[in-house]
Amino acid sequence: MKDHSAKRTVGGFVAGSVIGALGGLIGLGGAEFRLPVLKGIFRLETLEAVIFNKAMSLIVVSVALVARSLTILPTELLEYWPITVNLLAGSLIGAWLAAGSAIRMDTKTLDYVVFVLLVGLAILMIVQHLAQPGPTAEPLLADGVLRWIAGFAAGLGIGAIAAFLGVAGGELLIPTITLLYGVDVRLAGSLSLAISLPTMLVGLRRYAEADAFAVLKRERDLFGGMGLGSAAGAVAGGLAIGLIAPDWLIMLLAGILLLSAWKAFADARRT
Repeated sequence: MKDHSAKRTVGGFVAGSVIGALGGLIGLGGAEFRLPVLKGIFRLETLEAVIFNKAMSLIVVSVALVARSLTILPTELLEYWPITVNLLAGSLIGAWLAAGSAIRMDTKTLDYVVFVLLVGLAILMIVQHLAQPGPTAEPLLADGVLRWIAGFAAGLGIGAIAAFLGVAGGELLIPTITLLYGVDVRLAGSLSLAISLPTMLVGLRRYAEADAFAVLKRERDLFGGMGLGSAAGAVAGGLAIGLIAPDWLIMLLAGILLLSAWKAFADARRT
């Protein structure tokens, strides 16, 4: 039993380190890559993997938000409170509804939904890289009712996707904040974390009603190892920025995400 626990801890640390390093290199939390690993390598059931991923993402986002507050003060973020409220109004509802739906879904249906969403995120990574938007942009819509409705709808979808995958949703939030509201991408990163944190709390609270929530207690060795590995990897990846060109790396990681999703969610593929 001790050997099994040690293997889960070491395995979690190694996997977390690799995912954290790659995420640090390209500026992502790595939750998208963690989900297929939890399902395919550590053999968690799909709902268990989503809940595990959600809890891990919550820790990563909390640490990242505190770290970024050293350079971007909370008072600076408060100036953009209407944007935060607008997106949160939708994301909280989306997370609650999606988590409730995931609890009620059979495994094959949930596999299919997760598979499609992971493929969509991989494609989004490629499109965003090829588009390479500038740090600032003019707002897509002028301030008013129409933009509020668009923000609510975007938040609703992002919250739902984040709940289904157990991710923070930064890949979706940052371009939304930048394009829809014309916010500098540096500030958009911190705003996305501020929106992700309560959104993930709501999703995790909803998942607490599921029997699969017990995975956090059963897999505490894996959780601890992966948490430490993710932190160490993120630091290493951040320090390696500039040493490794991210141009080809993003394309490679998108391809890895597609392949790992294809392998881990074989039931969805066959369906």
